[in-house]
Amino acid sequence: GPAQGGGGRCVMNAAMSEETRAAFADERQAEIARLVEDRGRARVTELPESFGVSSVSIRKDLDVLADEGRIIRTHGGAIAPLVRGQDLAYDVRDRMQQGEKAAIGRLAAARVNDGESIIVDASTTSLYLARELMQRTSGQSLTIVTNSIRLATEMAVRPDISVLLMGGRVRGRSLSLVGQLGDGVLRRVNVQKAFVGSAGFTTQEGLTETTEEEAQIKRAMVAAAREVYALVDYSKWGRVASATFCRPEELTGVITDAGAPGDMVEGLQGMGIEVQHA
Repeated sequence: GPAQGGGGRCVMNAAMSEETRAAFADERQAEIARLVEDRGRARVTELPESFGVSSVSIRKDLDVLADEGRIIRTHGGAIAPLVRGQDLAYDVRDRMQQGEKAAIGRLAAARVNDGESIIVDASTTSLYLARELMQRTSGQSLTIVTNSIRLATEMAVRPDISVLLMGGRVRGRSLSLVGQLGDGVLRRVNVQKAFVGSAGFTTQEGLTETTEEEAQIKRAMVAAAREVYALVDYSKWGRVASATFCRPEELTGVITDAGAPGDMVEGLQGMGIEVQHA
C-alpha cells in the first residue's frame, strides 16, 4: 500500500515539475523577446549565462519565438522583427548600431575617389560615410547629391565638396526630402556611385523602406547611378519593410558588418554581388 502511494507522489511531482518547467520556459521566452526588442538583437553565446540554462534550451526558445513571429532567427542568434510601417525617429536610429555604422561608413568612403559625383541618401549610416569624407584632406572636388538636410548642412562647410540637395517635401522624422520634385537634379548630374541604406534587406525583396515616398526617391537614386552600394548593418538583414526600392540584381555591392548572416552573404556572392564586411 504505502509503496503505491509513494509511487503516486513521484508521478505527481514529475508532472508538476514538467508544468513548472514549461512555465519557466514561457517566462524566459518572454524575457528573451523583450531583450531582443530592446537591444535589436541577441546572440546565442550571451543568453545561456543570463538565464542559467544550456545553449540547447536557448536555441529551442529562439525557435519557438521565431515561429510565433516575435523575433527573426539569424545565424548565431536573433534580431527584432521590423513591424510593418514602423519608422523610428532619426535620432533614435542614429543611436543604434553606432560602431557598426561607423565601420561601414569607413569602408564606403574608401570606394569614393576624388572628382567623383556620388549620391548619398538620408539613412543614418550614410551620415557616417559623409563624416569619413569630411576627415579627408582638402581638394577632393567631390559632388554629393543627397536628400538629407542634415548631411547637406554638415558637408556644406567644405569648399572642395559641392552639395546638391534634392527637392521635395520635408519628412520631419528623418529630415529627408521626399516626393516627385526630388529627381530633377539627378537628370542633370552624371553620377558614378549611389550609397543607400534601408529599413530592411533580403535576397528576395532586395532593399526595402517603410514608406512608399521614401522608396520612390531612392528608386530614382538607384536608377541614376552606374554603381549602387547598399549600406546595411546586421540588424537590417532578413527584414522586410513595405516598399521595395532596389532589387538585389541592381546592386554592385553590399557593405555590411561581421554580424551579417553567412547564408545570405553567400547567396548574394553567388549572384555576383560583392559583399564587404566591416
